[in-house]
Amino acid sequence: MTTIPTAASNLGNPMQPQKAALSNLTRNSRAERARMPVALHVAEDVAIAHGVCVRPITQRVTDTLTGEVTLVDLPCGATLASKCPPCAERARRLRMHQCRAGWHLDTDPIPDEDSSTSTQQDLVAVRADVTAARDGFLDRDDHEAAAAASETLDAIDGELHELGVRGPLEREPAETVRRKRSTRRRQDAPELPRRAMAKTTVGQTFTGTDGKVFRPSMFVTVTLPSYGRVDRNGVPVDPGRYDYRRAARDAIHFPRLMDRLVQNLRRVAGFDVQYFATVEPQRRLAPHAHIAIRGTMPRALVRQVIAATYHQVWWPAADTPVYIRQDDLPVWDEDADAHDIAGNPIGDSVGYLDPTTAAVLPTWDEALDDLDADDDLEPQHVVRFGIQSDIQGLLSGSPDADRRIGYLAKYLTKSMGAAHGEDTDAAVTAHVDRLVAALRFEPCSPGCANWLRYGIQPKNARPGLVPGSCKAKAHRREHLGYGGRRVLVSRKWSGKTLTDHRHERRAFVLALLGVDPDEATRGDKTSDRYVWEPVNPNELPPLSTRLLHAISQRQIWRAAYEGAKDGSPPKPSGQYTSVETKEGAA
Repeated sequence: MTTIPTAASNLGNPMQPQKAALSNLTRNSRAERARMPVALHVAEDVAIAHGVCVRPITQRVTDTLTGEVTLVDLPCGATLASKCPPCAERARRLRMHQCRAGWHLDTDPIPDEDSSTSTQQDLVAVRADVTAARDGFLDRDDHEAAAAASETLDAIDGELHELGVRGPLEREPAETVRRKRSTRRRQDAPELPRRAMAKTTVGQTFTGTDGKVFRPSMFVTVTLPSYGRVDRNGVPVDPGRYDYRRAARDAIHFPRLMDRLVQNLRRVAGFDVQYFATVEPQRRLAPHAHIAIRGTMPRALVRQVIAATYHQVWWPAADTPVYIRQDDLPVWDEDADAHDIAGNPIGDSVGYLDPTTAAVLPTWDEALDDLDADDDLEPQHVVRFGIQSDIQGLLSGSPDADRRIGYLAKYLTKSMGAAHGEDTDAAVTAHVDRLVAALRFEPCSPGCANWLRYGIQPKNARPGLVPGSCKAKAHRREHLGYGGRRVLVSRKWSGKTLTDHRHERRAFVLALLGVDPDEATRGDKTSDRYVWEPVNPNELPPLSTRLLHAISQRQIWRAAYEGAKDGSPPKPSGQYTSVETKEGAA
């Protein structure tokens, strides 16, 4: 019979290695302890489950009347789930609400302008006299009297603003003269039809055989052209033949191409086209856009507009670098930093110099002047849409329309560089690396530091610029060349700003809870009697403590909200008069 040795039977044999019990091994080994979740991380997981911000920004609020000082945690407002999932999800749902509010409207959301009142007209007549007097003083070089007249004009403008007049009567002159380019269309682009513009933002209606009236809207998807064959993961089949430079430039100028598309759609539609668009990456890492359009147009016409839309980049050539080595880059003119004892600059700054010859590099304006002098001028780059597009007609309230709203906002919580999610495939990583390398030295704007690499001073040059180290979003790995906004909304989409929609959602929750909005506003410490200021992080309570308090408060709000939805009597309104009611109990 075989005897199985145990830890106790080995105690008498010093030559036999001691064996720990299985329970002690599970509880005490370093590997097992490392697998145990950290308490703060558990609190963060609970906060995410309850929709509580995990990166709260603490503000010190001082009541100037009573002297009371309190600390208030505000949501960080992040739009990416990688930074704060609850705030990103809240922002995504708010965008969905904004899209739904304006997509299928049957009336213009912006009302007509009110007629001016006699009081406003009389005040403008007085301002006209004062303006003429001020200009007369300036003509006679009486600057003291002109300054007094200007103060009177400022007071009159303030009264006009209080009377409900918006906009200035006199605008400041532009500091720079805008360069004008020819608006003649390219010969390789098809012509666009033109229609008389109707003063409306809603599309036409269609009547069915049963007399029912339909007002459809559109959902359009546009993409960029191909840069080479890719596999199902978006990775180039032949990386050596994939046009990374063109892909980088198209991504940088994609926002301008979207602006051109809207302009052309309005030109051919015959009405003021309103849109809600989101930009997201494809698996091949190129940006593409989904566009919700109020009203409808013939699909053939939309395809014609997409094919005829382009954007020309009138920049200096950036194909052949002049300075390649990092130890042989243009240097800043030292005289630009020289000052006398009184602090006055000595000499005029000439900007960046050639490191070998000390010759002054041409400025941005000088480079554009050279382009204007060229009769055979060609744009540095022309960006167009690809041949693939999707155009759908949708009716208000249909399941397809609701699904498209969710599809529009599906990837808003992810960065442009997250097209492949958590995929760490070597081929995908190499594809991203090659695109980032192509973007590193590609100029992204007139003020980009990369222009020094091509022998041109950037616009508004300053010391410390180094090619390949531009801080703009377009060069970052998480943006992959696209430096514009992820959500593009026309001004007359819903007649409301994003803040207005946020307050709408807040008002809905307060009404459901039976809370007076005025009382909630008085208790949220946003009036002029309160002073808000940032807090030194060293003076704050631990993050875990603040998260636990926020989770407890959110559970109370959630219970009250669910109870109100089920018809339970609301609790006293004082429980909801808090700053965080701006986001709503939902």
